[in-house]
Amino acid sequence: MFSFFKKKPKPAETPLIETPVADALEPTPPVAPAPQAAVLAAIPAHDAEPAPIAPPVPAQPLPAPTAPAEPAPLKKMSWTERLKAGLAKTRDKLGKSLAGVFGGGKIDEDLYEELETVLLTADMGMDATVHLLGDVRERVSLKGLKDASELKGALKDSLQDLIGPLEVPLNVEGKKPFVIMMTGVNGAGKTTSIGKLAKYYQSQGKSVLLAAGDTFRAAAREQLIAWGERNNVTVIAQQGGDSAAVCYDAIQAAVARGIDIVLADTAGRLPTQLHLMEEIKKVKRVIQKALPDAPHEVVLVLDANIGQNTVNQVKAFDDALGLTGLILTKLDGTAKGGVIAAIAKQRPIPLRFVGVGESIDDLRPFDSRDYIDALFE
Repeated sequence: MFSFFKKKPKPAETPLIETPVADALEPTPPVAPAPQAAVLAAIPAHDAEPAPIAPPVPAQPLPAPTAPAEPAPLKKMSWTERLKAGLAKTRDKLGKSLAGVFGGGKIDEDLYEELETVLLTADMGMDATVHLLGDVRERVSLKGLKDASELKGALKDSLQDLIGPLEVPLNVEGKKPFVIMMTGVNGAGKTTSIGKLAKYYQSQGKSVLLAAGDTFRAAAREQLIAWGERNNVTVIAQQGGDSAAVCYDAIQAAVARGIDIVLADTAGRLPTQLHLMEEIKKVKRVIQKALPDAPHEVVLVLDANIGQNTVNQVKAFDDALGLTGLILTKLDGTAKGGVIAAIAKQRPIPLRFVGVGESIDDLRPFDSRDYIDALFE
């Protein structure tokens, strides 16, 4: 009826834990009192002297950090090794294709057709390719070669006979100053090659003077001056002015100072622009006025990246100036290194130097055997 008349529930009883009878009847062993001496030892005596304080331990110096081991110096590559590395792109392109040609099997027309495709792909040009194929066929016939694996040696010998005549080192003796007129289109590496040539001839004990005759290209004068400072070489330059006048002044200065070699830079010229080619002819005539038998060398600098267009440039500049030497740069950045064969077949002008890198030592005299070995191996 009323809630307070309801019975309150009993609290829950804690359940009993049953213990075995034997354990319940076993008396608990009495705890032995601790010995009095032990109790006294645990209580500190008020009159006892305090324990002596240990002197502080001096801080030990931290061990010096171990310096990281210096990396082993990189092995300096020889010129042959740099040439092989530089021609890696051409070699990979040519070598992978030739691997199938030289892999074995009999020598037949299908094999010759495959070899023709490979040579054209390496940018050797149609004339050089036809010549090489004909020469290889003759060698196969004379030597009685039967297996495709024997073609490699025949092709290397044929290529050596084709490009070997280009290997004519430049002799700068007998003339003082020896005047080298440098030509080429913009971007071929002409000014950079001049700086490298300066270093090359300095290493032979020659004194060098540079003529900053590229007065039309922006920053060309500053670039050549920077090369001169790097090599400690005098540079004759003018702010603006005429390219021929700069070359004239440089030759006069070289004669007065007893300089061995003059490297005359000229403005980049496109061979298709005839009026510009006429201007570079004028530069050559002015050099002849400064020194009657100069220039002693007329060099065309070529960019290997442009492939067969290099042949067109060689023809145009040779017709205008009468080239006596070539420099082929940037062989390390192209798969078109076979263009040397095309030049040898169509306009066999001596290839004085080849470049395979940006280092100042990466321009060296052309060696046909080293080139062929780097191309095939």
